[in-house]
Amino acid sequence: MAKQKEKCVDKKSYEKKLETLHEELVKLQEWVKQEGLKVVVLFEGRDAAGKGGVIKALTAPLNPRVCRVVALPAPSDRERTQWYFQRYAAHLPAAGEMVLFDRSWYNRAGVERVMGFCSDDEYREFLRACPEFERMLLRAGIILIKYWFSVSDEEQEKRFKERINTPIKRWKFSPMDLQSRTRWAEYSKAKDDMFTYTDTQDSPWHVVEADDKRRARINCITHLLAQIPYQEIKYDKVKLPPINKEGYERPPISNQHFVPDVCAELLK
Repeated sequence: MAKQKEKCVDKKSYEKKLETLHEELVKLQEWVKQEGLKVVVLFEGRDAAGKGGVIKALTAPLNPRVCRVVALPAPSDRERTQWYFQRYAAHLPAAGEMVLFDRSWYNRAGVERVMGFCSDDEYREFLRACPEFERMLLRAGIILIKYWFSVSDEEQEKRFKERINTPIKRWKFSPMDLQSRTRWAEYSKAKDDMFTYTDTQDSPWHVVEADDKRRARINCITHLLAQIPYQEIKYDKVKLPPINKEGYERPPISNQHFVPDVCAELLK
């Protein structure tokens, strides 16, 4: 029996809930920093599933020095000769940091497997090594959270067309997006095989239904907050001292180059 489609989240409700979640994310950030936690969050899924939108919504209120986003390009010739996990390990967090991977080492189980960018031996070795690599991270005290964003064929097609026909989104569309359509069954099987080997009790996959972008963002951020026990940090009260301008004389503003105020024209 087909699952009944959920009602889309309206903009007003979304923004109100997101504001509350942003407050909690800041509390989490400060707790991570104070307690010296090391947090890694992986965002994987089909093309146009909404990973980037969730990451933007999640990081909007956060300090980029504490919460970093890692989106690596294709490996260089030198990186291809390294241990596969090496270039990802270089971006792992130090104490007091959160790292969000916009696609991760799971490229090997997805696009590299389907497109033939790795050999069968390299792929099989990845499936063997990945669970152990992640157990190593956990033993090192890293909190590892993995999200898979699931989108229907109809919604993905709608988003691809929007990317193609909208000038400010056209850069998002790539030749790989075409391949994800023509090789849909291969990508699906690769995802199923990946889950078989890497959806472990130690490090499970959390699936986010992402046909409704707003619902996906709210659900994912809410879930993330629930994975890391944190407390609100109480700050000391701060009283701003008066500005001491003694001994300072501002130079003439005519000597400075100001950005033109175009808003005056807009408001006519």
